[in-house]
Amino acid sequence: MERTLIRETVNKVEQKVLLFGWVNSVRKHGKIVFVDLRDRSGVVQLVGGSELKGLGHEDVIKVIGIVKKRDQRAINPKLITGEIEVLVEKLEVLAKSKALPIDIYGSGLAIDERVRLKYRYLDLRRPRLQRNLRWRSQLAHLFRQAFLARDFIEITTPLLTKSTPEGARDFLVPSRLRPGKFYALPQSPQQYKQLLMVAGFERYFQLAPCLRDEDLRADRQFEFTQVDVEISFVTRDQILNLIEEVVIEVFEKAGFKIEQKPFPRISYQEAIKKYGEDKFDLRKDPKSDHLAFAWVIDFPLFERTETRDLAPMHNPFTMPHPEDLDLLDQEPEKARSWQYDLVCNGFEVGGGGIRITDPQIQEKIFTLLGHSKEEIREKFGHLLEAFEYGVPPHGGIALGFDRLVAIALGERSIREVIAFPVNSSGQTAVMEAPSEVSPDQLAELGIKLAN
Repeated sequence: MERTLIRETVNKVEQKVLLFGWVNSVRKHGKIVFVDLRDRSGVVQLVGGSELKGLGHEDVIKVIGIVKKRDQRAINPKLITGEIEVLVEKLEVLAKSKALPIDIYGSGLAIDERVRLKYRYLDLRRPRLQRNLRWRSQLAHLFRQAFLARDFIEITTPLLTKSTPEGARDFLVPSRLRPGKFYALPQSPQQYKQLLMVAGFERYFQLAPCLRDEDLRADRQFEFTQVDVEISFVTRDQILNLIEEVVIEVFEKAGFKIEQKPFPRISYQEAIKKYGEDKFDLRKDPKSDHLAFAWVIDFPLFERTETRDLAPMHNPFTMPHPEDLDLLDQEPEKARSWQYDLVCNGFEVGGGGIRITDPQIQEKIFTLLGHSKEEIREKFGHLLEAFEYGVPPHGGIALGFDRLVAIALGERSIREVIAFPVNSSGQTAVMEAPSEVSPDQLAELGIKLAN
């Protein structure tokens, strides 16, 4: 006998079905016992006698029964199975559950986050998080469909790469085979996707895992996912038009409402003057569930920071505005860039730019940022050399996938749309990393810890 999913029971009235799932609730009314059974597709009411009395919340069971129409007065309009119930003929308990350490039936937002993440495999059973991860999967599928339909190729780039200054701290991985040397986990696939343009693929994308050792916030994790895109032989406006088209297609197919089309395009200076920052909310009613996107363009190429004279406003690979190239020698702070950001409902959800493909301009930017010729060769020599073998003009963007999902679902934190996030102290869910490793492991890597 094949398994029937709970959502399919509505089409099997007076038929025998085999169900599997978790016990959602048990209600005893004299000799009759009602059990709500839950699987990945929904909830259905079971009806039986003494054989159901010993069941507890979250027990895993196997049930054979007959699907029956409910009495008109007993219909539950809140359930897709609210017009039927299953009369139990045979029951098997596959696994008993202890009393749960956390409530999993409400929103969970009032529970201490550290406790929720310690028991994340239970926390994920709650309907809100089940919904969130299913929506996340659906949106990822829609992005893939949209790019593949536009002749993009999905390519996976390495997770073990080289430490290069890109704006945040790297996570470092020691090498056992080359003692004293380290890999870095990628802050983004930036240099690899530019190398893919040199390789002639012209249209690349991936849902890329990125890792940055930076301070944690509601919209920032050590690990996060980008919808990463790069295109050859393209202008800024062509990229903005294409990405706008994809974003509209994805979210409208998923049933979300976009407030303004086409997306407004606002200069960085205008945004600062009008909104006080370059992330703003254009919804007419901030309490509505609409998505209000806008482009921010014409950023400064550089900004001044507390720790260094000049830093890239975006990244060191963004092309200066062609009209401002002469400013690099005398007044680099006045130079504009070909950077663009996508904002939605008050959050930055994407950033990109037209890339530098002239090795001389790229070296000049690195020099302005304070890198010596030796550092440039050491950190970026591979990229500059690649540009000497026929590099096409190219540009791209990285969309913050976790942020987009959280905003669309009305969640306050991206941790609510990631299966196993780190908490605000940087501890991983369930596994409680970082943790100590054995002296033998350290010795094998040639590492000795300071006191």
